Amino acid sequence: MKIIVLSDTHLSNENQQLPFRLLQKLDQADMIIHAGDWISRHVLDMLQTYAPVKGVHGNVDGAEIINTFPEKVLLTVHGFRIGIVHGHGSGKTTERRAFDAFADEDVDVDAIIFGHSHIPYLRYFKKVLMLNPGSPTDKRTQPYFSFAVLHLEENIRAEFVFFE
Repeated sequence: MKIIVLSDTHLSNENQQLPFRLLQKLDQADMIIHAGDWISRHVLDMLQTYAPVKGVHGNVDGAEIINTFPEKVLLTVHGFRIGIVHGHGSGKTTERRAFDAFADEDVDVDAIIFGHSHIPYLRYFKKVLMLNPGSPTDKRTQPYFSFAVLHLEENIRAEFVFFE
């Protein structure tokens, strides 16, 4: 199974489109995960034309997105437990806030997907795959725009797609 993972799209205008590089990969998606800061329902509408969409709301999303998506969610997909949270807050790093969001779960989590920082991040922490896809539309201080592809096979693995 191939899941396209993105976050922090920050598209507020219906005339704004997702980047061509992302659209190419969306054609191959079995599922799409968005880790918050959509800004507009328009992003969801675009993504749903490619595959089922799961996600959470972020700290700058308005009522329409907040009423559509929870603050955090735990999915089971092909036997893997995947936590999704935006990761905003204070007092810790974004990565630690994301990890701690699932610390009280009754089941082990295989992967945690988060956003907020716009910084691509892929690392194991205490046997949990931690993944921040960066942003395909708002790279901030990063050299490239990015999103990730999560492969669920015998094992779980992730790869980044970077582009200008």
